[in-house]
Amino acid sequence: MTRAAPKPQCDSHPYLPMEAEVVEFTAESPSIFTLRLKLTDEQQNQLYSFQPGQFNMLYLHGVGEVAISIVSDPQDERLIDHTIRAVGRVTKGLQQLKPGDRLGLRGPYGRGWPMQECKGQDVIIVTGGLGCAPVVAVINYILMRRKKFGKLTIIQGVKHSDDLIWRERYDYWNTLPDTQVLIAADHGGAVWPFHHGRVTDLFSKSIVDPANAFAMLCGPEGLMQAASTGLIDLGLQPERVYLSMERNMQCAVGHCGHCQYGKDFICKDGPVFSYPEISDRLGVQGV
Repeated sequence: MTRAAPKPQCDSHPYLPMEAEVVEFTAESPSIFTLRLKLTDEQQNQLYSFQPGQFNMLYLHGVGEVAISIVSDPQDERLIDHTIRAVGRVTKGLQQLKPGDRLGLRGPYGRGWPMQECKGQDVIIVTGGLGCAPVVAVINYILMRRKKFGKLTIIQGVKHSDDLIWRERYDYWNTLPDTQVLIAADHGGAVWPFHHGRVTDLFSKSIVDPANAFAMLCGPEGLMQAASTGLIDLGLQPERVYLSMERNMQCAVGHCGHCQYGKDFICKDGPVFSYPEISDRLGVQGV
């Protein structure tokens, strides 16, 4: 069954940003930070709602606009969190913001994770590199509604051990009931306490039941392709494997064509797709 992408919830033009204020700035690492935002218009603030896996377009006045995943919980007191890596002109500008500063926000956009379908099921989350923000929302969502879901395995892979952020958060998650955290690094170093090697090496250690599980993947496309195949080989049904794709999203409503992915547009048909929807395009150069 094809899932339709929900429409933006706020009563505003899809191209016009609403005003948001920075409530809190947190430096996660030298290049990664989290902005906690609140819409300044109270009516818009009350109307705004989103699903885990959706994204906003953040607009920095005089600089530009960028698509950023939402990492907060949908019931988080009307505060909207975005974890951002400073890699370009706009994101480096956002890194300079302080509490009280204002910026533009439009959204939410896209199709998120299948959280309703996952209720009562085990969930395995696989993420690679620094691109883990889209699944942080899933982890938070499940942990805040723990009794509604089965066992949870979180598998994080990094290229170098220094790339791992939020180690304290992973340690905490690993102490929770029916929750397991597995971490791997291609290059871990002499004191690396976790697995040396590929993320897929850890699948056999997962506590989830492949016949009764959903998988949610985020990270480099090659990793997601290998992880999808590995999980299906373990017994997961292909239609229960979901991937969050990443492309250059500029309009967020499927008009500009920058994020076209074969017949789909990542911004409106994704960014979350089931494996059967896109398996023919994964890893195909130029798509």
